[in-house]
Amino acid sequence: MNGFSFRRLTALLRKEWIQVRRDPMTLRLIIALPIMQLFLFGYAINANPKHLPTGLLLGEPSKYERTIVTALQNTGYYDVRLFSSETEAEQAIAKGDALFVINFPANFDRSVDRGEAPSVLVDADGTDPTAIGSATAALSAVVSGLNRDLPPIRQAQPVTPSFQFVVHARYNPEQLTVLNVVPGLICIVLTMSTLVITALSITRERERGTMENLIAMPVRPIEIMLAKIVPYIFVGYVQVVLILAISALVFGLPVRGSLTVLMLTLGLFIASNLALGLTFSVVSTNQMQAQQLAQFTLLPSFLLSGFVFPFQGMPVWAQWLGELFPMTHAIRIVRGLLLKGNGLDAIAPELWPIALITVASIAMAAWFYRETLD
Repeated sequence: MNGFSFRRLTALLRKEWIQVRRDPMTLRLIIALPIMQLFLFGYAINANPKHLPTGLLLGEPSKYERTIVTALQNTGYYDVRLFSSETEAEQAIAKGDALFVINFPANFDRSVDRGEAPSVLVDADGTDPTAIGSATAALSAVVSGLNRDLPPIRQAQPVTPSFQFVVHARYNPEQLTVLNVVPGLICIVLTMSTLVITALSITRERERGTMENLIAMPVRPIEIMLAKIVPYIFVGYVQVVLILAISALVFGLPVRGSLTVLMLTLGLFIASNLALGLTFSVVSTNQMQAQQLAQFTLLPSFLLSGFVFPFQGMPVWAQWLGELFPMTHAIRIVRGLLLKGNGLDAIAPELWPIALITVASIAMAAWFYRETLD
């Protein structure tokens, strides 16, 4: 046994390779994870979003207004559609269907011709300052570039702008990053803790040898699934209360919506993550596989949910993929309730996907749950 032996080393290497071959899922996940990271960072992530949904309110459509709208579209930042009323525009920006609403004053052409330099109001959704930053910065270039299209009397004074954009950052006037980060951080913390907890639950039972007792009990798979989920919902609520209290007292996070609706919504979100983690635990053969599956889900959830990078800046395929994760919808709900004061009507389109994912995950976990140790 003294000294180094290549023969013993070769035997150990052969043994480890056989173990790797017997666990193909782990090997696939190890290979797939860096490939997924490469494609997400290379194609899906964009810190300079363009083609942002923009609403337009026109008092009296005119040539100058059409010229300005065309110039805005040419920047690439604004995808403009006409709203019929201020109520429609208000609902769109509250639900997140529009990041900007451009409102031209009455008699805009006449004011420009008289040299009165009228103001064009731009309401911007300030809940995500990163998403609107580049687009609002491009407005000054639009003003400068349109001076050549104005009447001759105005061209004699190129220093004086013919009109001006007045940007109103709704819900976050100072465009504080903390008001964008903290609501999303609530969803991040809940996802990381709850998903990992249940991802290890069934595999831990198998590795500790207590799975035999669970199988021998006269219970149905759906009852086991619910028993694994419900206790941790209350643990998740404790986390929510702590985070909200610290955020409000330390960071000055406003709570403009209903706390009751917020807590009920987050309860559904917690249940969705627990159910998804339980599915991973059921289909995995060991704790390492369960952790890898959880990691395989956490990374795209963070990157494609709109928490780190603007959701509107992603390509269409990445947005469709992001819609499959509960975190994407939960972040919109939490930001809407805390910063915008949204009601149930505004958050309803984001609730049903979370509920659907929850039911589907529980059903899948119950379907794949094996009542034997084989």
